[in-house]
Amino acid sequence: MKGIFLIYIPPGNAEAMVHYEDTIRKKVEPERIYRYVSSALKQRLDGIFSGRPIAVWGSNASTANRAKFERMQPGDDILIVEGPTIKLLGKIAATTTNRDLSDELWKSLRGDTTQRWELIYFIANPQEINLPFAEFSKLMGYSENYQLRGFTTVAQDKLEAFYQHYDDLYSVLTLRKEARPVYEIPQHDLFGEDIATPDEPAELPREDPAEIPDNIVSDHLRMQWMLANLGAKAGNKVWIPAGDQGRLRNQFHFENFETEFAAGLDTQTRYVENIDVVWKDEFRIDAAFEIENSTAIYSGLLRFSDLTLVAPNTVYPLFIVAPREKRNRLVEQLRRPTFQKLRLDRKVRYLPYEEVERINSFFEGRQRGMNIDVILGGSEEIHFHH
Repeated sequence: MKGIFLIYIPPGNAEAMVHYEDTIRKKVEPERIYRYVSSALKQRLDGIFSGRPIAVWGSNASTANRAKFERMQPGDDILIVEGPTIKLLGKIAATTTNRDLSDELWKSLRGDTTQRWELIYFIANPQEINLPFAEFSKLMGYSENYQLRGFTTVAQDKLEAFYQHYDDLYSVLTLRKEARPVYEIPQHDLFGEDIATPDEPAELPREDPAEIPDNIVSDHLRMQWMLANLGAKAGNKVWIPAGDQGRLRNQFHFENFETEFAAGLDTQTRYVENIDVVWKDEFRIDAAFEIENSTAIYSGLLRFSDLTLVAPNTVYPLFIVAPREKRNRLVEQLRRPTFQKLRLDRKVRYLPYEEVERINSFFEGRQRGMNIDVILGGSEEIHFHH
């Protein structure tokens, strides 16, 4: 269960807003940070941010602040709140207590050389959401007149109550920001019986290379390689199921696999680690792809339906990748009552093999311009719900 940390900036605090502009909105070049941190932390930050600028914030090292700071874990949520508004939503990537780095990043506008913010946290996936704090208060069950102060954390009982109903604060607030519906985790099945989440998702059959014609196996593997390659060009970390990684190494010499797939993820890892290709951006999944060729489209949709049951508010796209002649079969499968109940047609997009090949060909030899929007542009929505 992820922790939730809150930073309150009183309205009109000019110094805090200058610092916010300098190290959150503009971010910090890694070289400014790396001069002051250990080689182990440098390696960790480089593994998460891949040399890109990093959002950084800090708190003063009071006894009360330090006690909360020491409970921070990678993947915890952090909100920066100014007055009545949530300005920023992000994930804790790493922490350090570092006076020298504080002096480098944040100078006192009042010339006070004793004022420092040496409890430092590096923030992954920062996004400005500008939502009323009252939205968050409702989700956490706070009273209407709850007043936030300083650096605080959400109590354990509030966390447990929230996660009993919702899968992921980051996704819920992102959906609220975009005025999209938010769903609670289903508690009952179609017959009104309680849903018990299994300790492990049902093991779905994967294609056995010994039982499938060579051309189909190679098509599946070729699609995995193209999507993995495109994900790397988009600047994402790429996950392929462990059992397939050796085949990609052997046939396509692809080595750029994510080694810490579970780090920071809100989604229960066991529900995504067998998806054919996953793109990960810092601590958030950017896209998930199930490749279907010899199968009847069904196994990929089952994996996505399992994921939707435990994480109904995922904001990243789910793609079924298949030849054009399989499109109608996908539409038929999405009409199944089980998938309709989960509104899976609103989440799943159809991505033809031919589009993957076209995009891969276009970006061959190019190192810039690839991102998830390119994939979205080549895919198709299949909506039955309005």
